[in-house]
Amino acid sequence: MDLFEYAKSKTLDQESPLASRLRPTTLDEVVGQQHIIGKNTLLYRAIKADKLTSVIFYGPPGTGKTTLAKVIANTTSAEFTQINATVAGKKDMEAVVKEAQQNLGMYGKKTILFIDEIHRFNKGQQDYLLPFVEDGTIILIGATTENPYFEVNAALISRSIIFELKSLEISEVKELILRAVNDKTKGMGNYKARIDEDALDFLADMAGGDARNALNAIELGILTTPRSEDGLIHITLDVASQCIQKRVVRYDKNGDNHYDIISAFIKSMRGSDPDAAVYYLAKMLYAGEDVKFIARRIMILASEDIGNADPQALCVAVAAAQAVERVGMPESQIILSQAVTYMACAPKSNSAVNAIFAAMDSVKRTQTTVPPHLQDAHYGGHEKLGHGIGYKYAHDYPNHYVDQQYLPNEIANEHFYELSDMGYEKTLKDYQQKIKSQS
Repeated sequence: MDLFEYAKSKTLDQESPLASRLRPTTLDEVVGQQHIIGKNTLLYRAIKADKLTSVIFYGPPGTGKTTLAKVIANTTSAEFTQINATVAGKKDMEAVVKEAQQNLGMYGKKTILFIDEIHRFNKGQQDYLLPFVEDGTIILIGATTENPYFEVNAALISRSIIFELKSLEISEVKELILRAVNDKTKGMGNYKARIDEDALDFLADMAGGDARNALNAIELGILTTPRSEDGLIHITLDVASQCIQKRVVRYDKNGDNHYDIISAFIKSMRGSDPDAAVYYLAKMLYAGEDVKFIARRIMILASEDIGNADPQALCVAVAAAQAVERVGMPESQIILSQAVTYMACAPKSNSAVNAIFAAMDSVKRTQTTVPPHLQDAHYGGHEKLGHGIGYKYAHDYPNHYVDQQYLPNEIANEHFYELSDMGYEKTLKDYQQKIKSQS
């Protein structure tokens, strides 16, 4: 390192964000994640013994994935190198692999490669790493906010241990905030700041389990708040609320958490819980989800889970979808709330979806032909072909119903649509039974 690089590193140490400066260097300094790094856990023992195998850290932002990688870097005897999947290309990986091969061949030294945002690597990039992970040239540490089982090569997954990091508890976030305020070496202790108890509680709660968000907020508060007459910087509840104006919501429109929320949303409507359904609706809207996407999911549910138990449900869903496109936010939230609570409270039936699935399965299994009496007879000479002969016009009979075969001969006895006893389907079921018994 030359003089300029040294000066640069010192400047970065001093000017880097608080969250970066406070990053732990040892396991004992890590706050939270005791389920994976508590004493006598597998990961704790592996790091302490410097016997780490390939791992993938998976969890929301601000939970300590990069922190754990840095702790490993500070404790391992192996060569440690880091790349970010958002900017790294194949040449970067080739350089890492070449150096790792040299270290292993010349010095018998293994290389730990930390890849942040590993889900950003495409399949080809992940495939390139596979043989080197497999033969031990590289020990992989991947960090991702996405479910690795969805986003990471299955072969890499099979050669790695997955550790899921959880959002920090409020008490753990409070510990980090106090460390930031009081630590004179890495934190902002030299600023002589004090944080009120209610402000501490507020910041820890609003951070949503994200340590980085809490630390960014307290850093902003200390740097922008003037000193009081006593010479101290007081972080009050008012200051805290200005520094973190909106609750952090764990919701990434492109991430697996997105699918968890929409899954809970749909299941709550299906389960007839309007309170839960409107809550998940609010969570999606708060995070900026596309209202058209939400409306599409409501329309699907109206048929899939309600169907003819309440035929009006689909009308409500379609009307809501059209309305939100014309009205826009914020008023669309009211329209969606009406639709969602209607769906949740409506009688449920999945008879329609079961019917189409059963029918599709039958189509796949059996080759059929249309019975002759149902074939098109709207042309001269159809009688010579036997088309339409014997067809009974339903409106000519009592109740506008006559018993005749409509299904193909090959599946004449199959049954696809089972009317339930829920809502309007019960009415339809009773009507079907009535007209068939009177024919």
